[in-house]
Amino acid sequence: MGRWTQYDEDDYRLPEGVKRIGYDTDTGCYYFHDREGLVYKGPEGSQFGELTQVADLPVTVSAEGDDDDVEAASARADGYEPLSIDEHGSRHVLRGGAYRTLFPFFLIVAVTLLLIWRLAFSPTIAAPAPCPSTTISYIIQPGDTCWDLTRRYNSTLDKFQIVNPKVVCSDLHPGERVCIPDEGSSISRVF
Repeated sequence: MGRWTQYDEDDYRLPEGVKRIGYDTDTGCYYFHDREGLVYKGPEGSQFGELTQVADLPVTVSAEGDDDDVEAASARADGYEPLSIDEHGSRHVLRGGAYRTLFPFFLIVAVTLLLIWRLAFSPTIAAPAPCPSTTISYIIQPGDTCWDLTRRYNSTLDKFQIVNPKVVCSDLHPGERVCIPDEGSSISRVF
């Protein structure tokens, strides 16, 4: 047996002469009427169950007892429902059409292109200033310290700090370039 049977229809489940006329989404209840015109409300959150008589219909449920099924498919041959009409009598139409739904895609593409442009054409690290002629350019290796460098090149720590004022000796990073004074150069701090 398939998923749908005649036992799922209102004619089988409802008492004779009772017809479903609407659904109130605010309360989650179905509304029904009988042959005499009395209105009944079903249990909340349930399609069928014990019906209780009510005095009047909520605003969201129409009072006409249409012969159309409340949950039936569209009446149009192409299967589309007409757009709803607002209080001014105009139909709601998406402004922007398909481009409105494609906007997030275009935004991601634009951000990606800007990022590529930034990385390709804008250098992130400025080239370091060249070392003075009386010094030797040196790239820091793992384990190097200022003391070891000055001792290796027969210089003093004071001269090293004069030539490299922005270098913090306790925070040397491999790949950094520093200038090491020659052993015979006379470098002094100018005040």
